[in-house]
Amino acid sequence: MSFWDIVWFIFITWVFVAYLMVLFSIIGDIFRDRELSGVWKAVWMIALIFLPFLTAVVYLISRGRSMAERSMRAAATHRQQQDEYIREVAGKTSPTDQITQARALLDSGAISQPEYEALKTKALAPV
Repeated sequence: MSFWDIVWFIFITWVFVAYLMVLFSIIGDIFRDRELSGVWKAVWMIALIFLPFLTAVVYLISRGRSMAERSMRAAATHRQQQDEYIREVAGKTSPTDQITQARALLDSGAISQPEYEALKTKALAPV
């Protein structure tokens, strides 16, 4: 096996992996698109099975812009959900923090001993 055979093999492998990535992106986009009817989804899938390279090129030319827009909307939605989750988790205080805050209130005279015990019990209760 010569050096150029190895280079050719690496190049062909890279092109094949890139093609698979495009193919799976197209398949994901077909099923993610809510505006495309089931019949058209089936037509695109059948075309991808029988004429995969040609269909991929036609799909990218005809629906590439909307494919990118759907991808950006999905990413923005995912980011928003992630930010909401982080805010939710960050807003919760640990039982130790709750007990420390209750102890500070007790020491300052803002609450009584029974109220402190109730807050402590609530903080230690399983969720």
